[in-house]
Amino acid sequence: MDTVVSNYLRDYGISPATQAFLAKPQKMFIGGQWVDSSDGQTCPVIEPSTEGVLTHIPLGTVADLDSAVKAARAQFDHGEWRTLKPLARERLLHKLADLIEANATELAEIESIDMGKSASIARDVDIQGTVDTFRYFAGWVSKIHGRTAEPSLPGNYLAYTRKEPLGVVGAIVPWNFPLQTMAWKVAAALAAGCTVVVKPAELTSLSTLRFAELVQEAGIPDGVVNIVTGRGSVIGAAMTDHPGIDKVTFTGSTPVGQQVGAASVRNLKRVTLELGGKSPVIVLPDADIEAAAKAVANGVFFNAGQVCDAGTRAYVHHTVHDEFHQALIRYTQTLKIAPGLDPDCFINPLVSATQKQRVMDYIGTGKQEGAELVLGGHALDGKGYFVEPTIFAHCRNDMKIVQEEIFGPVLVTSPFDDDADIVQLANDSPFGLAAAIYSNDLGRVHTLIPQLKAGTVYVNAHSTLDPCMPFGGYKASGFGKDMGAEQLDYLMETKAVWITLP
Repeated sequence: MDTVVSNYLRDYGISPATQAFLAKPQKMFIGGQWVDSSDGQTCPVIEPSTEGVLTHIPLGTVADLDSAVKAARAQFDHGEWRTLKPLARERLLHKLADLIEANATELAEIESIDMGKSASIARDVDIQGTVDTFRYFAGWVSKIHGRTAEPSLPGNYLAYTRKEPLGVVGAIVPWNFPLQTMAWKVAAALAAGCTVVVKPAELTSLSTLRFAELVQEAGIPDGVVNIVTGRGSVIGAAMTDHPGIDKVTFTGSTPVGQQVGAASVRNLKRVTLELGGKSPVIVLPDADIEAAAKAVANGVFFNAGQVCDAGTRAYVHHTVHDEFHQALIRYTQTLKIAPGLDPDCFINPLVSATQKQRVMDYIGTGKQEGAELVLGGHALDGKGYFVEPTIFAHCRNDMKIVQEEIFGPVLVTSPFDDDADIVQLANDSPFGLAAAIYSNDLGRVHTLIPQLKAGTVYVNAHSTLDPCMPFGGYKASGFGKDMGAEQLDYLMETKAVWITLP
């Protein structure tokens, strides 16, 4: 660990448990064993607030992935996991949720140090969301069942269906919400009786490795959960081609998702893709302007804008446009930019130097395209990947900053005149992950909701996620669902059974 990182951790103070975890050599978790990469290669983990080296993680190989798939396959085909009685499997998932909750402070600190995000927000959102997801799907274990049917076919038959686990699931997890997104993929798979191989993002693998320790502590059988760290171009790509994996579930950018989807279909794997977004926000003239401005700012600047469903395109009715902008700027200026361990941090650093440069390039493009820069637009001087919250006004829908996902603290805004205009503007995007409407006119809201091409529509809020509700997109934002009872359908086979009766 570099001195600059040590000083940062000392100045803000981290728990002894987090200190102990960071002091250990990081290893992968395969078949219940902690192992190094088969070729001994590692890569540094860079702390985003200081740009210093935090630790190193193994760079897994295709051979390591093969070992993990074999462990998951053996457990699924011949082990005890899928044959455990439902309530026994349910108790194990509840025990795992209890352990995550008991270690919430440590996990939030690890998430903050690794990804850069606010530790206090990580505890309340990421870690609590992880706990809730495992508890929700633990409750489903004993409720999964098929159905009986009454055929009209001549003859005497007993006809019924069985719900059976799909098999080995390969989960490719993004870097922006490492633990929570992993939970979205793993909890439902385990509830269904599947086994999993998880490939966390190489930028943010630490909380997933700590999670694996809790899996082991919970008594979940070896081979049920396997963690292979490394580069997506190596491990992720090999997952889509591996014959031992029955399904791939991926969260990440649309271009990479297209590659994952194409490879998975070519190999006849089931696939769920939760991809990019450029979510529209609609502010109608009857909205509570102060409340809407605050919610819109929170919805786009939370986690420094590194949120797939962030409300990055705000369309404001022309009669309240100026009032909304004034309130938006006032509130945004109160949001503290700080390292993630700062208890008052709201806008944290971006995850990496590459991401910072990407965001700054888009800000430069916005200026060149003629958008009106009304706030921010600069990177902070000194160490850390910090970018000011940035707002562009009077943007046109043909601008790159309006059409392309920036994945940073950048909001683009435009006025609109009527409902027909706003539906066209909102849907004029290759993406369809989410949308938001700010209004108290429920008739108008319910008229707009069916017209918006988005997998989720928020009303007077943004990113109100819960494991009981499905999450997934339309169009280039992918297909399939994470969370909700609907997710289980993507993790099970439905077998039809016909018995001829005498």
